[in-house]
Amino acid sequence: MTILLTGSSRGIGAAIAQSLVDGGQTVIGHGTASGIPADFAQPGAAAALWHAALDQAGGTIDTLVNNAGVFEANPVDADDADWLAGWERTLRINLTAAAELCRLAVLHWQQRARQGWTGTGRIVNVASRAAYRGDSPAHWHYAAAKAGMVAMTKTIARGYARENILAFAVCPGFTMTGMAEDYLESRGGDKLLADIPLGRVAQPEEVATAVRFLALDAPPSMTGAVLDVNGASYVR
Repeated sequence: MTILLTGSSRGIGAAIAQSLVDGGQTVIGHGTASGIPADFAQPGAAAALWHAALDQAGGTIDTLVNNAGVFEANPVDADDADWLAGWERTLRINLTAAAELCRLAVLHWQQRARQGWTGTGRIVNVASRAAYRGDSPAHWHYAAAKAGMVAMTKTIARGYARENILAFAVCPGFTMTGMAEDYLESRGGDKLLADIPLGRVAQPEEVATAVRFLALDAPPSMTGAVLDVNGASYVR
């Protein structure tokens, strides 16, 4: 199986890549020294990544994992132009680029099916608990983008299940990546940890386990499912 994984250079993405490779899968990474570079803040970058990955894979990709994202503060009292630019950047990187890749994946699998392929295409989108719980006053845009990713995942699942195209999402809470460590420190780590019943943030490998399950083993009837990995800091 060939898997395109975005945001594979560090943190959750690196853990996902390692987990999939350890399971014998072929992973085409994005943003790593050995992967394909793409700046999702730029229009056209996601499509260029897809086509480059398709060429590298020999013409077929079986699974798409959208993990790339940014978590950047955008205070409500920022300059008007800066605030709007922050929204547009976060939405483009966290949602629009993922949507472009999902669209290209769906079209690819539909074309392969017309050519006699009887396999199953899978999409796994790494969203956030912020999609349901919201986030800090400086991160409206981040929460909105991740909520959009969850809604997109459910829409794809409902729209294409009959074509053996499955879609899932994972919603981590705070995860011990460099990005999370900085945020925890800036927001008062002990206070935030007190809000997590498990008493600690997730490890990247825990999120990777959920992603690997959805990418490889989840039964088709689970399509549209969203798995929470947040230490019970938000339960639905």
